[in-house]
Amino acid sequence: MRLSEISSKEIVDYQKGERLGVLGQTDLLINEETGEITAFMIPTSRWFQFGKKEQVVTVYWQQIKKIGEDMIIIDVGSVTT
Repeated sequence: MRLSEISSKEIVDYQKGERLGVLGQTDLLINEETGEITAFMIPTSRWFQFGKKEQVVTVYWQQIKKIGEDMIIIDVGSVTT
């Protein structure tokens, strides 16, 4: 599968049903030797008392449950090394 085929898909957390973002708006960790995507680094923002705070959720390839037509279902809670 090519990156261009999945870049417009929404990323959704399996357990919370929460939309985390669109793959095309994330950073990727790529294995330099194989060229394979290792993880997505998804920027998330939350509003706190004194303003907006940026956080990054790292989703490893092993945490992907399903890649569908419109979205990528992930399990953020699963632990991988």
